[in-house]
Amino acid sequence: MSDAAPETWTILKILRWTADYFREKGVSEPRASAEVLLAQVLGLSRLDLYLRYDQPLTTDELSRFKALMLRRLQGEPVAYLIGYKEFWSLDFQVAPGVLIPRPETEILVAAALEAAREIMEAEAPNFPKSENRKPITSPLWGLELGVGSGAVVVSLAKELPRLTWLALDLSAPALAVSRQNARRHGVAERLVFIQCDLLAALKPRPAFALLVANLPYVSRREWEQLPRDIKDFEPPQALLGGEDGLELIRELTRQAHQYLRPGGCLALEMGAGQAEKVLELLQQTGAYESLETLADYQGIPRVVRARRFSA
Repeated sequence: MSDAAPETWTILKILRWTADYFREKGVSEPRASAEVLLAQVLGLSRLDLYLRYDQPLTTDELSRFKALMLRRLQGEPVAYLIGYKEFWSLDFQVAPGVLIPRPETEILVAAALEAAREIMEAEAPNFPKSENRKPITSPLWGLELGVGSGAVVVSLAKELPRLTWLALDLSAPALAVSRQNARRHGVAERLVFIQCDLLAALKPRPAFALLVANLPYVSRREWEQLPRDIKDFEPPQALLGGEDGLELIRELTRQAHQYLRPGGCLALEMGAGQAEKVLELLQQTGAYESLETLADYQGIPRVVRARRFSA
């Protein structure tokens, strides 16, 4: 009597089984996790998985998928497992030790883009009457604090070719990844990376048209309640903002206006419930002519935007 034929696992069959198993074990986003990991193993898009739903997997493909599945069961984030995360319709390399970009941070990019375009429009030179003469424009510099993977500053550099950027972070691994992403997306020549703590490497002078920051803002209490995917795998120093979550933000609000040109703009991401306090901190400086908040996709005030008094 011959041995029974080995079970055939098609794309659709293993997706359904894995999603159900992830759900049973409490894995967050079980279906999406299964899709992304299988697409990575097969070199397909998530849409292709369903277009090829009856395609059988080879023994090697099953083995590689199982290895990723087991790591996901331990809580390891999908972005670390596949090595990248989509942000602002771009793929960004990520690695353990570097914060994974969040969808809500796209609100920070959108807020900074709007402000930068208003600044550039206001500073647009008058074209001379002679067609033989070129208009002269002063260079515009942007500054980002806490660049992490580089998702924010690289996205802004892609959208704003007139700006050159100074990108600061305390983490050497984060700066290494952000440099890779700058090269990957063709903007490295307009980005200068410096390792430092907040603004410690810079003299306070009004040099920047735009200052963007996504600093750690998770409070100690919130940290203790974070899911395992975040708490056990992502870098605490990129998330923890002291007891109330505002330790670094409080320090930045005291200094930011000293680095902004007249009419320049500060765009700052913050956590849920922090908007009122951040606005108060900025108002206390007396340096801004306008302050506003922008909500994320859930209606939570996520970004504060402040415009420096014009000269």
